[in-house]
Amino acid sequence: MNWILLIIAGLFEVGFASCLGKAKETTGIISTYWMGGFFVCLTISMVLLYKATQTLPIGTAYAVWTGVGAVGTVLVGILVFKEPATFWRIFFLSTLITSIIGLKFVSSH
Repeated sequence: MNWILLIIAGLFEVGFASCLGKAKETTGIISTYWMGGFFVCLTISMVLLYKATQTLPIGTAYAVWTGVGAVGTVLVGILVFKEPATFWRIFFLSTLITSIIGLKFVSSH
């Protein structure tokens, strides 16, 4: 169950990073709404990360949380913000995904 919470926490990390990107692109009240989304996602992500670390090793949990967030944020960057999807970005993204999966398999929980 805590692995699921950790994955969800990572997805909310993607949410807060994406909200920052959208807030940067907008102005006025719309930017304020995106910043509100940032704080909501940040809070949920941190609470879920905290809950997951109650039974998972902190080093593993943090690495997986940041990895899920990084992978998701890069994908959002490519799909939403039209960032380049170069060979090397996809290659290193794939190695990051492999590392996240590897951490899950070698974890004692």
